[in-house]
Amino acid sequence: MDFNDIQNAWNNEKTDNVVVPNNLEKIQSANMPLDKIRRNLRKELFGQIAALIIIGFLPLYHEFPSKFVGPYYFIYGIVAAISIYYLSKLFLFYKRLDKAALTTKDSLYETYYDIRLNMQLYKTFTFALAPFFMIYLAGYLIFGTPGSTEILNGNFENEKLVLKVVIFMITMLLIGVLTEWWVSFYYGKYAKEIKKVIDELREE
Repeated sequence: MDFNDIQNAWNNEKTDNVVVPNNLEKIQSANMPLDKIRRNLRKELFGQIAALIIIGFLPLYHEFPSKFVGPYYFIYGIVAAISIYYLSKLFLFYKRLDKAALTTKDSLYETYYDIRLNMQLYKTFTFALAPFFMIYLAGYLIFGTPGSTEILNGNFENEKLVLKVVIFMITMLLIGVLTEWWVSFYYGKYAKEIKKVIDELREE
């Protein structure tokens, strides 16, 4: 191989990952929002696991009709299975973030899109659990309210019971809104900071 061949090979080599000092500083500036995402996700995982355990013991310390204990734990088993699946995914995501080293543009892009993907995963997790939460809430509002059989028979004279049903419907709508807000507040705004760094690098 002569000098011209060596020069051509050098010119054709990919340079996407070559980072000048100024760009390196910008890339590493994304570490601060990334640390905040890690911290929030760690708290989230501990909180979700604690909540799952507490819900499992709910019939033991809450006034709970014995005939509903079996159906309750049947639903709880489904909730636990869904939670274990999604929480394991989020835990693996946390481990990837913990090992992420923002030293190149490619690593920054990869981390950003991983964050966006897992934000959607978190929303899916919440929406998957929402129906079971509403089943529990409906059971509490209907069967735990005196005169509940009246509403099952189409008698809506019990104003307190009707009010609870209205609250139940509003809660269904709020779950979607609060989920979007929660993900945006705890993760989305930091993802936007990382996206801003990516946009600045593209402009150069």
